[in-house]
Amino acid sequence: MRVKRSQNAHKKKKMYLKAAKGYRGSLSRRYKLAKQQYYRSGQYSYIGRKEKKRNFRKLWITRINAASRAQGLKYNEFIHGLKLANVNINRKMLSELAINDPETFSTYVNIAKQSLATK
Repeated sequence: MRVKRSQNAHKKKKMYLKAAKGYRGSLSRRYKLAKQQYYRSGQYSYIGRKEKKRNFRKLWITRINAASRAQGLKYNEFIHGLKLANVNINRKMLSELAINDPETFSTYVNIAKQSLATK
């Protein structure tokens, strides 16, 4: 007795075409192209998840730089001063403080200035 594979093949086809539903043109209708695009879009999304982290770090640094320059300190001096003072706070939290709580951010700037002066 031979094994018929039509049921499995149909299931597989359906899976790829369902995943490719929003793709443009024939990429969402033709099985072979949909399958190729499915794998390619998986690569794009993997790369995108890595780029997202880079982009957010850039944004946080830009925000911190703008806020610290407004208080008379460059970004690199500010971060160096915090490191000398053994203040462990990440850039995400610093940027949130710079936007939402400028008074607390100014205390961090003063801490960095003091530690740079005593260096």
